[in-house]
Amino acid sequence: MPALILASRSPRRKQLLKQAGIKYRVIPSDIEEVSAYRRPARIVRELAYKKALSVALKHPAFPVLGSDTLVYCKGEVLGKPKHHRDALRLLRLQNACWQAVHTGVALIWLDKGVFLAGSEVSRCKARRLPETELRALASKHHDKAGAYAVQDKDDAFIEKIEGRFDTIVGLSMNLVRKFMRQAKLD
Repeated sequence: MPALILASRSPRRKQLLKQAGIKYRVIPSDIEEVSAYRRPARIVRELAYKKALSVALKHPAFPVLGSDTLVYCKGEVLGKPKHHRDALRLLRLQNACWQAVHTGVALIWLDKGVFLAGSEVSRCKARRLPETELRALASKHHDKAGAYAVQDKDDAFIEKIEGRFDTIVGLSMNLVRKFMRQAKLD
């Protein structure tokens, strides 16, 4: 059976696959993460698909897994912060609020004609943090949607989760397993 390719550098996604006992190798996608869609579920599905496809085109004999995650809060799509000031803005927006975390997953295996994509959503509530703690947190997670890391033990920003933890971390294992069964990879 061909090894699964993960089209991501994310250590969190790698850890989730490893914990699930799924063998993979990493070939990151370098697509520009932009979408014309406005709805969060469509954005993450499209970007996960683009990431998987960009790698699959170079490796058609292998199944390629792509994923994308974003935070939706107060009617705004929150991706990765552009810089420290943007991270602080994102954290202030989410402070003491509920938000939806959308994760898209795509599995593409060109040689087998497999093109699968979907998304899941979980919700989480941020603690109310004082400005000094928000400023300190703003310098930590510029590589994560929403500028926080729910899996980081030192990051106390999120106080409550509704839904799946893996969706918030960035890879819906429900969808990964479902797509792997559909592609006969299990």
